[in-house]
Amino acid sequence: MMNKKLSIYVDGGSRGNPGPSGIGVMVLDSRGKRVKNFSKYIGVVTNNVAEYTAVIYGLQEALIEKADEIELNLDSELAARQLKGEYRVKNSGIKPLFEQALHLLSGFKKFTIKHIAREKNKEADKLVNKAINLGGLL
Repeated sequence: MMNKKLSIYVDGGSRGNPGPSGIGVMVLDSRGKRVKNFSKYIGVVTNNVAEYTAVIYGLQEALIEKADEIELNLDSELAARQLKGEYRVKNSGIKPLFEQALHLLSGFKKFTIKHIAREKNKEADKLVNKAINLGGLL
């Protein structure tokens, strides 16, 4: 049986820190074809909470799609390094989200976490802005 590999691009952002926030998730199959886009307004939170919320939603989407292997791409250097175990999580507001992300990662046979430049995460960033713009209308 073949492994199902997905690439996930996630971004979270706030206007202000804390401020109105949103997340964006883009899931691609192994050929680079878009499987799913997802954006959501998440209320008034910090930028780091938004980043981790996006990671969690991205990992959940990959599990729903029954992926065996994932490549998680994010432009938050802090979150990427924390998830790779290079930085400790000191913020008590982030710790439960970090632990949930680690738990979700354990559901995959193989995963890689990549810190990418903001320019390579434009699609997920557009989804974040769409969510925040629409969230202000609710």
